[in-house]
Amino acid sequence: MPWRELSVMSQREELVRLALAEGANLSELCRRFGVSRDTAYKWLGRYAAEGRAGLSDRSRRPHRSPARSVAAVEAEVLRIRAAHNDAWGGRKIQAAMRRAGWADLPAPSTITAILRRHGRLEERAAEHPGPYQRFERAQPNELWQMDFKGHFALAQGRCHPLTVLDDHSRYALALAACADEQDGTVRGRLIAVFRHYGLPWAMLMDNGSPWGDSGGQPHTVFTVWLLRLGVRVSHGRPFHPQTQGKDERFHRSFKAEVLQGRSFRDLAHCQRAFDGWRLVYNHERPHEALGMSVPAERYRASARPFPDTLPPIEYAPGDSVRKVQHGGWISFKGRAFRIGKAFCGQPIALRASTEDGVFTLHFCAHRIGAIDLRAPPACGFVDSASALPTTPQAPPPQTA
Repeated sequence: MPWRELSVMSQREELVRLALAEGANLSELCRRFGVSRDTAYKWLGRYAAEGRAGLSDRSRRPHRSPARSVAAVEAEVLRIRAAHNDAWGGRKIQAAMRRAGWADLPAPSTITAILRRHGRLEERAAEHPGPYQRFERAQPNELWQMDFKGHFALAQGRCHPLTVLDDHSRYALALAACADEQDGTVRGRLIAVFRHYGLPWAMLMDNGSPWGDSGGQPHTVFTVWLLRLGVRVSHGRPFHPQTQGKDERFHRSFKAEVLQGRSFRDLAHCQRAFDGWRLVYNHERPHEALGMSVPAERYRASARPFPDTLPPIEYAPGDSVRKVQHGGWISFKGRAFRIGKAFCGQPIALRASTEDGVFTLHFCAHRIGAIDLRAPPACGFVDSASALPTTPQAPPPQTA
């Protein structure tokens, strides 16, 4: 299968970066990217010999010189600033120059002074950041964060940017220009991501559509699909966007470096800009939370491939299995319990707990709630939300 016409350079570089990661499975990456092993080895060889320039016929960087003047340093600072929509500050520009091989790097404060002297720095009022504590998963693919960036108008229609970010590395797995926020649209984009990068152990998202239910139910048809794939689902606290702080911060950078001051004709125009910036964000843009490394240095593709065919759902011999009926109900011990419409047609397992009269509910490998036979029949319905973990659990240990 040939390379996709769109963003050929982006796909070549992303394949090479992922293939060079520790423990990478080249055959699996070739399958996900739709190229042969011979093609992959060709680009790996060119990359090893020439670096990034070997992946394209175009020149990527200016020729280096051992003696650069002060004027040349200032010119490079201004060039990098302009190349990123006047959004990068002193520390990021310094890190970019270091990666490009510049000697005698100016200090971040000197770079800030250069920007100010040339009128390229917007002065902002000091903000009090307040106390905060940063958390991150220990390994790539333990948790992905997913959200929609607020939609914006195009010359033709609207764009709803869908973002998917790895919690550990901040690697942007998807930045998709979508026409809407419907289940089918999101599922199609996510399948493409799963085929390229494999499956995560858990995903964190807010309470909006299509992964949130306005009626307060913890699951939708979309999240049940994720559970069926073996991906644990967790929702942020309502009206607390800081729960998905990394994705929210990603949105700020995306707005400043891509959307600010620009207009787009249509979704295809958006996607070309999104693809180019995602490559920069993952492989070139220094990240302060990563010690000025880039996300690609910490990310590696998941070892869990996306299954083309799902295996049948099987439960333990001692489980009581019920099929969820129309309306989201099951019958157990002569009583009806509400499970949720999202599970209609799916088999649910009930297991006796250590507490007499209480049974836990399971879908595939996920606990989704509990029922209490001691409660009066009028109150006997499933309260799934109270039984769900508030944060995704750590994945099982991986063996070599």
